[in-house]
Amino acid sequence: MIESVRRALSSPRPRASIALAAVAALLLAGCAKEDDADTQGSTNDTPAALASAFPGKKASGTPVKIGLITNEGGASISQPETREAADAARRYANDNLGGIAGRPIEYVICKTKEEPATARDCANQMVEQKVAAVVLASSGLGDSMVPIVTRAGIPWTTALATSGAEGTSTLAYSWTGGFPASMTSMAEYAKKQGYKNVVAFVIDVPSAVGGAQSIGKPVFDKAGIGLRIVKIAAGTPDASPQVSAALQSKPDAVAIIGESTVCTSVLQAIATLDGSTPRMILQPCTAPAVVDAVGTGLDGAQVFSSFDGASDHPEAQLYRAVMKRYSPDTPSGGYAAIGYQGALGLVRALKGLTGEVTPKTISKALDSAKDVALPAGHGTTFTCDSKAVPDLKAACSAKEVTATLNGGKLEKVQVIDPAPLFEQAG
Repeated sequence: MIESVRRALSSPRPRASIALAAVAALLLAGCAKEDDADTQGSTNDTPAALASAFPGKKASGTPVKIGLITNEGGASISQPETREAADAARRYANDNLGGIAGRPIEYVICKTKEEPATARDCANQMVEQKVAAVVLASSGLGDSMVPIVTRAGIPWTTALATSGAEGTSTLAYSWTGGFPASMTSMAEYAKKQGYKNVVAFVIDVPSAVGGAQSIGKPVFDKAGIGLRIVKIAAGTPDASPQVSAALQSKPDAVAIIGESTVCTSVLQAIATLDGSTPRMILQPCTAPAVVDAVGTGLDGAQVFSSFDGASDHPEAQLYRAVMKRYSPDTPSGGYAAIGYQGALGLVRALKGLTGEVTPKTISKALDSAKDVALPAGHGTTFTCDSKAVPDLKAACSAKEVTATLNGGKLEKVQVIDPAPLFEQAG
């Protein structure tokens, strides 16, 4: 498996890279308008148990300039909530964690509009503004930006790598393992459930299908599970013919990789034809449009994600408390948590940094970051030693958060560690 991923990543247009960007686009499109009440826990005042998380250690002195890139204003995808959540994390850190090295964090913000030209412009702005590091809140255009930023010696950081450049470049850091970790976590979960045959319904675009083939099949094979890929065109109103044909082989479970229309058509067909088949889904399938259309047909589905903002875990409670205090008008559901996770992850990774704050001192601190608590990570930690995910040296963790969806809410949240499959692949 490692060799196949290595070939994919080193090709002129890496299949894994394209797949990461494709899945990122699906995630961005699927989660942008998720409703707070449907997916999150209590929005009461800050729990007393979190009092120590608000120590009031204020930053002072000359601000540290950090670049913040997000996608906003685009024709198809716009996510102001990821910027707002990242800014809530910045304000929380400045008020309570001493910012970075005791100095307040100041953002240089740029919005990509999810267009290559504006993305490259954002990257160039970061270089021109001489930021100390960049945080990507959300975008699928890392391949257009990372080379510009890292060639200037500036560290690139994100909660979720969505491009080959973000996963493999020197000076790039991803707190989680991205699409490879998602697929491997699905495979590890399926193995523990005793599944032997899984059908994956994948949105019919070359990048997504190619990623499922180059990443998904090898890891499922290592888990001793057959993975059959069935293509579903975006916007398909009724996937019953494809689902019916696939279910004739009596798979132990199905996986769904697609945006909301694919999720809806496949899940509706499964509910009608055979509601008992276990389902493994990515977060786009929890979008309000899908929940409204499928209803109880989603109950029991296993969701895989990089964050947990819904449970009673202290990290999830802290996320909700920070959002309530510093960005109360921003729905904390949907994809907002990825901006918070990326921004606060950088602050935590630099906790021990003192003295001069420069791109070099930041990258040195990140290289030595060990067992850092992942914000909204349900107890997950990350270590940036290039060992978490084979052939993705920027990945600082391979673990995924998974939960069961019932009644539109996430239950039984837990962490999946796909390390055993990575070790087998080695």
